[in-house]
Amino acid sequence: MVGVSAWTCPECGRRFGRAKQSHECAPAMSLEDYFSTGPPHERPVFEAVRRHLDTVGPVHVEPVSVGIFLKRARTFAELRPMQRWVALSFSLRRRVEHPRITRKVVRYGGRYFHVVNLRGVEDFDDAVRSWLTEAYLDSPP
Repeated sequence: MVGVSAWTCPECGRRFGRAKQSHECAPAMSLEDYFSTGPPHERPVFEAVRRHLDTVGPVHVEPVSVGIFLKRARTFAELRPMQRWVALSFSLRRRVEHPRITRKVVRYGGRYFHVVNLRGVEDFDDAVRSWLTEAYLDSPP
């Protein structure tokens, strides 16, 4: 879907892939505000993911109360903090069968949603980086 332009909600200022997309109208926060209340293991994981994505292409980072959404025109991945790890979710056109996939893979709209738990930067390995790159490249610009 090349040429999809992002829509910005006039109420909360968040970006979405579709005009007037349904959402909880809560403004995104700054990264500093977001990390000021999160668990200490979250920021290093985010920084590792961000460094990797910087080598792939431009990403809109949207911190909200439940986690960090990573977007092109639409969200292609999310980081959600848990007590002992950060859950990285992403969608692909194919189903990945791998021990690192920690939750049941869910099919929705012709895509498969995967979750990998990252306890620290060391868990953000080559396999996870390749899936995240694939999710990025497969999402609308």
